[in-house]
Amino acid sequence: MQRTSTGPAIAAACLIGVTASAQTQVDPGAREKTVRIVRTDAAPVIDGVLDEEIWSLAAPVDDFHQINPNEYDEPTQRTVVVLLYDDTHLYVGARLLDSQPGEITAQILRQGERVDDDDYFGVILDPFLDRRNGYLFQLNANGVRAEAIYRNTTQTNFDWVGIWRAQATMHEEGWTAEMAIPFKTLSFNPDSDSWGINFTRGVARTNETSGWMSRTRQQNPSIAGTVVGLDGLEQGLGLDVVPSLSSRESRFFVPAGSDSATEPSLDVFYKFTPALTGVLTLNTDFSATEVDDRQVNLTRFSLLFPEKRDFFLQDADIFEFARLAGMGGGPDGGGGGGGGGGGAAGQNGRPFFSRTIGLSESRQPVDIEAGAKLTGRLGRWNLGVIDIRQAAFEDVEATNLFVGRAVANILEESNLGVIVTDGDPHSNLDNTVVGADFRYLNTRLPGRRTAEGDAWYQQSSTPGLDGDDTAFGAGFRIRSIDKFSGELRYSQLGEHFNPALGFANRVGIRQYSGNIGYSHRPRGTFYRALAGGPQFQRSERLSDGSLQSESVGFRIAMFSHAGDRVFTGCSRDTEGLIRPFTIRRARDPADNVVISPGLYTFNVCSLNGGTADQRKVAGRMSYESGDFYNGRKVSLQPGITWRPSSHFALDLQYQVDDIELPQGSFVSRLTRLRTDVVFSSTLSWVNLVQWDNDTYEFGINSRLHWIPQAGREVYLVLNHNLQDYDEDGTYRSMNADLTAKLNYTIRF
Repeated sequence: MQRTSTGPAIAAACLIGVTASAQTQVDPGAREKTVRIVRTDAAPVIDGVLDEEIWSLAAPVDDFHQINPNEYDEPTQRTVVVLLYDDTHLYVGARLLDSQPGEITAQILRQGERVDDDDYFGVILDPFLDRRNGYLFQLNANGVRAEAIYRNTTQTNFDWVGIWRAQATMHEEGWTAEMAIPFKTLSFNPDSDSWGINFTRGVARTNETSGWMSRTRQQNPSIAGTVVGLDGLEQGLGLDVVPSLSSRESRFFVPAGSDSATEPSLDVFYKFTPALTGVLTLNTDFSATEVDDRQVNLTRFSLLFPEKRDFFLQDADIFEFARLAGMGGGPDGGGGGGGGGGGAAGQNGRPFFSRTIGLSESRQPVDIEAGAKLTGRLGRWNLGVIDIRQAAFEDVEATNLFVGRAVANILEESNLGVIVTDGDPHSNLDNTVVGADFRYLNTRLPGRRTAEGDAWYQQSSTPGLDGDDTAFGAGFRIRSIDKFSGELRYSQLGEHFNPALGFANRVGIRQYSGNIGYSHRPRGTFYRALAGGPQFQRSERLSDGSLQSESVGFRIAMFSHAGDRVFTGCSRDTEGLIRPFTIRRARDPADNVVISPGLYTFNVCSLNGGTADQRKVAGRMSYESGDFYNGRKVSLQPGITWRPSSHFALDLQYQVDDIELPQGSFVSRLTRLRTDVVFSSTLSWVNLVQWDNDTYEFGINSRLHWIPQAGREVYLVLNHNLQDYDEDGTYRSMNADLTAKLNYTIRF
């Protein structure tokens, strides 16, 4: 019998109808704004004081409005921004007045940490004025910097690191911020005197955000004003040379042994033009990169771990494909009801994911002998090329890995692109993937709505895997500031589709997902927002149309004015197994817990929430209970963060999954403890201890990090692993290594 599905067609027709009816009318607070910047011959001192006379020459920007809780209302606290520039820097000053200066939240003191939970000030820059790409620079009242690049226009990646200077001071009228952003840190169009720009402010105690421009409670490069008058910008030679030296002492306990090595590495960044950057890396060293958080996996599908390495994060937004980095959202007061966008499920089918390079499938480091990267923008084109020489490891030979990406800006806020990858970092087989994608964005729909959509197609080529090697998909989302929102996605991945340089944890399937959400934001009540709605996900095997997995449920969320939140929901889940699934592996294979093939349907309900993160003591809790295959599962995840001062923070998280099955019962446990000792804004000591009863292993990571100034860093990193071999409660050392590393950026 032929299967027909009218849902996607009807939804697509609705989207076309809505977008076609878009008008140019916008809310007064969202109308285009322009500010003319003033050139200065004398650079201000970046001390967070704003006492130089040159600041009085700058035109003030003070027409801020609320973004949250009530968009376009007057902010409760006044903000005044002033702008200057010279040949080499953009200077931003801000007076952040506060009627209760003693209540300013400034808990974060460690450089490199997110500052969103503090009082903060931020600047969004779109140097190409293409309304699609850009940078975010944030500062809290302690002078701690945070920076990000935008990907897919609306998403931020805070793992990106840029060199810039900033300082802040608190005083009896509030606090003051000063930023100096070098043009050497940015890519831009030297033939244009206009950039996209926006400003944002957060007041933590009231959970209020305000800004210069916004739409549907959003700020990003597509929703920004314009700064004009930028002329004669210089980047010097456009050359950054970053030599590094690392010295490592390693000790192995089983079997006993030791090793030591001192290795130099070199990264060279050269701007062929202000808009086109080349990067060369030699003997790349990632020893100081933060370790991954451990995850418990009770599914049949692999998990996704984020990229944290600087080389791959530079201009990473250019390599994003379609909206497979997660378009979906939960019931957050503006999104839908959840559904298929986030996590590993929402990223299935990515043609390129940099975590595949320099790491084995077991996440062990693999040497990168050399690498080259070219990224930038030429006219309306965004271009990116990566070529990596990965060293041999285990039985995998040394290999070259290549990624090429080109994206054209079309319409007002949309993109059309192609991608090609070549090479397999985990085998000796050849592998090639080619693909094309269209990404649609319209933030100017009537009724304060935003539409996002994408359509994509890929084909892989792998020796021995002939035919059925294509993948394609499409999706769209309508986001409303209030009332109804929705999302619908469809994708299909062939049985032999193999993106060796990407991520695909399910192939040979077709996937449907979607949600409908409704949000309500009343005034004058004890809560700020109530949101929720139905959601679904379904995966079917292409071979016979049988069900692989399905989840249909309903979720509700409530948010307080301070930022406390509660989520609850229930779902009916179905899993179709065509082969045995080993859900628990024991040291003795005879003790493995194996679920037999069959169709399993179970009901699950959950309740989770947490207190506002800006509190000195912030707690969170997640509880889930219900059927699990042919048994039962109860999951509990409590966590607490304690910040008695800006110099110390402790975060403790525990996860327990109690599984009862006819085939065997077991309890999975994971504990994570992190302590931050922050001596000053330039010196910190971070310790992370993780333990799980799957490996019965303690992992200890201790990082002493000194940043005398941006671009110059010293690390002392200790890693020590202990394991209870016999599960008798006695832990013995497995291996340990101590690494000292120095990075020094020289700018020409």
